Amino acid sequence: MAEARALRQVLDALTKRIDNLATDLEKAELKEYVNLMRHPWSLIWRNFISGLLRGIGIAFGFTFFAATIVWLLQQLGALNLPIVGDYVADIVRIVQRQLEMKTY
Repeated sequence: MAEARALRQVLDALTKRIDNLATDLEKAELKEYVNLMRHPWSLIWRNFISGLLRGIGIAFGFTFFAATIVWLLQQLGALNLPIVGDYVADIVRIVQRQLEMKTY
């Protein structure tokens, strides 16, 4: 009787651990990972799309950042500060000339 009870407790503990392990494997999405490894073109396509979108995001972000900096420099140049104003005006002129030049 005591052996059966001890065996039952061990089986219950093992059942709980197996259930926890199954839950953890589901959370890790191991099935999806294996599917990606079996279909390499799907993985390549996903990486291509993510790289393309990341590049577009960087381009938009840098454009916005550069435009903001140029705007700030124009605002500083309009203040006619003695030393800083001339320096900022030169930078703005250089940037505007570069933007107006056609590279093609």
